[in-house]
Amino acid sequence: MGFKGLKPISYGGREVWPLIEGGKGVSATNHMSSGAWAAAGGIGTVSAVNADSYDSDGNVIPQIYRAATRKDRHQELIDYAIAGAVEQVRRAYDIANGPNGMRGAININVLWEMGGAQQVLEGVLEKTKGLVTGVTCGAGMPYKLAEIAARFNVNYLPIISSGRAFRALWKRSYHKVADLMAAVVYEDPWLAGGHNGLSNAEDPARPEDPYPRVKAVRDVMRAEGISDDVPIIMAGGVWFLREWNDWIDNPELGQIAFQFGTRPLITRESPIPDQWKTKLRELEPGDILLHRFSPTGFYSSAIRTPFLRNLEARSERQIPYSRVEAGEHTVQLDVGVKGKNFWVAPKDLDRARAWNGQGFTEALKTPDDTVVFVTPDERAVIRKDQTDCMGCLSHCGFSSWKDHDDYTTGRLADPRSFCIQKTLQDIAHGGPVDENLAFAGHAAYRFKQDPFYSNNYTPTVKELVDRILTGD
Repeated sequence: MGFKGLKPISYGGREVWPLIEGGKGVSATNHMSSGAWAAAGGIGTVSAVNADSYDSDGNVIPQIYRAATRKDRHQELIDYAIAGAVEQVRRAYDIANGPNGMRGAININVLWEMGGAQQVLEGVLEKTKGLVTGVTCGAGMPYKLAEIAARFNVNYLPIISSGRAFRALWKRSYHKVADLMAAVVYEDPWLAGGHNGLSNAEDPARPEDPYPRVKAVRDVMRAEGISDDVPIIMAGGVWFLREWNDWIDNPELGQIAFQFGTRPLITRESPIPDQWKTKLRELEPGDILLHRFSPTGFYSSAIRTPFLRNLEARSERQIPYSRVEAGEHTVQLDVGVKGKNFWVAPKDLDRARAWNGQGFTEALKTPDDTVVFVTPDERAVIRKDQTDCMGCLSHCGFSSWKDHDDYTTGRLADPRSFCIQKTLQDIAHGGPVDENLAFAGHAAYRFKQDPFYSNNYTPTVKELVDRILTGD
C-alpha cells in the first residue's frame, strides 16, 4: 500500500503503481531514468522526441545535418529520431526487467506537433514490438493515435487539457479503438512544464483549479460510456501526494493516477547535465515563465533564463508599420530598414531611433506587420538558424517550415521566435543553461524548499519513488 491506501493498478497485464514519469523530449528523459522508474514499479516514459543514439563505444552520436535542402534534412531528422527512440526503448526495457526490476511498464511519449510524428511513431513501434506498453501523445490533436495504436496493438494515452478537447478526439476517432485507451492524461495548462494546452478561451494569467477541470473530463468520459477504471492521470504541479489527498479514492473523479515530470529531473539516473540540476535547486516561486515564444505557436513553460529574457526584450523592441502612409502611420522609418516604404507612428519612430542608438540597428519583419529591432550579431544568428532548419516541427513559426504538401506555412518566418531543436539539443548535452531554453514545470521552485533535496542530495529514482509513496 502506498500513501493513504494508494493501490497498484493493472496496466498492460501487470500491476504497477499509479505513478507515471513524464516523458521530456530531446534527451531530458532517457532509458536510464525511465528504465529505473519502471524498475521501481511505476510507468517509465521514454521520450521519442529526437532521442539519442550511441556509437560502438557508447558515446552519444551528435545529430549533424548534412543534406542541402530542408526536405532532405527532415528525412535525416526522422532517421535519427527512429534510431534514437528504438535504442532508448530497448535499453529502458532491459533496465526495467533486470534482476531488481519490479516489472513496471515502459511507455513512449511523442509530440503530435513534431515533424514527421506519424512516420517516427510507426517506425519506432515497428522495431520495438513487445517492449512498449503504451504511447502518450499530446501537443496538438492526435486523431490518428488510436488507429496507429490498433495497428501495433499497444495502449494509447492521449494528453489533453480540457473535457472539450477529449470529447472532440473521442467522437472523431478514439471511440473506434476504445479497448486500447489505457488512460487519459490531464495536463494542466498552467502548471505543467514544456508545451501547454491553453486554448483561446483560457487566460494564461488566470490559473484555474484543476479539480473541476478533471471532474469535467470524467463527466465527458462517463457520458461516452467509458469505465471509471480507466484512470485520469493528473499531470502538472504534482509534488507531494498528500496534497492530492482528496483526489485519491474519490468517487467523483474515478480512478486517478499521477504524473511526475519535474521531480525526476534531479535524480542520479536523470540524464540532464549537472549545471541544469544545480539551476533547478536555486529557483524561487515565479522563476518559471508561461510564454508564447515557442515556434510551435503553443504556450510553453520554462525557466526564465537570460535566453528567455532576451526573447521577452526582443518582442518589446517592436513597432507596427504600414507600406503606405495611413492612419497614425504618418512618418517614414529611417533606421534599421532599407527603402522608404515603412510608415510608422511618430512616437514609434522616436523609439526606433533610441533602440538604434543602443546598438539594435537591424529591423526584422514579422508575420504581423511589425518590425523588431536586434543587434547585427543577433540578426546573423537568427538568419543562420532559419537557414539551417531541419524540419523538427510539423509547422514552425520561426522558419516557416511545414512537414507536408509544399513544405512551407506560407507565412513570413518570425524572428521573435527561435530554433527549438538547436537549443534543446544544446542544453541536454551540456550547453550553458543561461543561453538556452530550460523547460520546467511551475512547481520546480519546490526543489529549494523540499528537505529531501537539502545539502545537494540527489536521490536515485527508486529512492524518489519510495519517497513519493509515503505522501512526500
